[in-house]
This record gives sequence, structure tokens and C-alpha cells, in this order.
Amino acid sequence: MSAARTAATAGRVVGQLRNDPRTIAMLLVVPSVLMGLLAWIVPANDFDKFGPSLLGIFPLIVMFLVTSVATLRERASGTLERLLSMPIGKRDFVLGYALAFGGFAIAQAFIVYGLSFGFFGLDVLGSPWALLLVTIVDALLGTALGLFVSAFATTEFQAVQFMPALILPQLLLCGLIVPRDDLPTALRLLSDVLPMSYAVDATKQVITSPTVDAVYWTSLAIVAGFMVVSLGLGAATLRRRTP
Repeated sequence: MSAARTAATAGRVVGQLRNDPRTIAMLLVVPSVLMGLLAWIVPANDFDKFGPSLLGIFPLIVMFLVTSVATLRERASGTLERLLSMPIGKRDFVLGYALAFGGFAIAQAFIVYGLSFGFFGLDVLGSPWALLLVTIVDALLGTALGLFVSAFATTEFQAVQFMPALILPQLLLCGLIVPRDDLPTALRLLSDVLPMSYAVDATKQVITSPTVDAVYWTSLAIVAGFMVVSLGLGAATLRRRTP
């Protein structure tokens, strides 16, 4: 692995994204629009209750979709095969993509965070900065998961299909709708191995406590761990071309 090759890959991806305004709009605008719609249609108390968790979930979903489709497009077009025929390794490619999309993920998190607490009127008992950190880590997790699942898709449509298969079940089991302790035992045990559960645990701690404690940091560390593992699996399963 080479830092120079990783940086060059990241720079190439950023250059491509700069010439794709629709993708930039998807990355930077859509999560804020979704939060705005939520603030518009629910009472302020409900927005303060559900908004913090969705503040992290919306960016995760958008980054997952965009990253998985973009990575698959590289392979289907033959770009990945040409790149890997040069002195660039799979880890250089995956980390370069992670850096490029990770930068957009962080920018996305700051935008939706600023609008939520400024324009939309979101209010939490704990530190807003602690919630921002969860939002950033969630967005980075979406990037890592998108890089990983793209290896198992052969078309862009199949890449999109991973969202209902991988993301939507987590929405039901993460504790956002029903507390995880109230789930049937089998589903509660399943929720214990899903990263979104710990993202929601961290945001709930910010909602209910004026200070962050071990629960917050442990939950955040678990989400970050899922991100690192997903990047490693993405590099291990990356294929040169789509069959």
C-alpha cells in the first residue's frame, strides 16, 4: 500500500464527483431535505425525539447508496481493471475511495447538522457536538458498507437492492421504532450485531443525558469498528471486473 497512490486515487474520485452535480446534490442536499421534511411534518417534541437518530441514519443511507453504485460503475466500465493493472493495490483503491467519499460524508454531516440545529430547531439535552460526531461516524460507516457490498453486485440495480436487504432491517431493529429490550429474544440478539443499533444507542444517550458516558463512547467505538472491518472486507473482496 502506498500513501501517494491512495491520495492519487482519492484525487481522481473527487475530480469525477466535481463534474457530477447530481451526485453532489444527492450527497450534500438530500439528507438536509429529509430532515427538513421531518421537522415540517411532526411536532417539535417528536422532532427532538426522533430527529437526532435520523440525523445519523439519513447520511448513512445516502452514502451507502452513492458509494456502492459509484464503485460498481468503476468495475463495470473497466476503469478498475485498468487501474489494478498499474502499480496500485486493492487497499490503495479502497482507501482512496474511502478518503474521497469520506470527505463528502464529513461535509454532508456538517451541513445537515448545521441546518438541523439552526434552521430546523432541533434541541437535545446533551452536547450537540457529541451528536455531530455520531453523524460523521455514521456517514463514514455508510461509505465503508457501500464499498463492501459493491463487490457482490453485477449491475447498479443490484447495488441498490442491497439497501432493503441490508439497511432497512436495521431501521426496524435498531431501537428507533421499538426499544431493543422490548423486541423478541431472537430479534434482540440479532440487533446486538447490527451497527445501526449502536449508532441509535449513542444518539439516545445524547438526547437523555447532559453529559456523555461510557455507553456513548462504547457505542461509538463499535460503530467505528464496523466501519474499519467493512473497509477491510471491501479490499479483500474487490474484483477487477464485473462477470
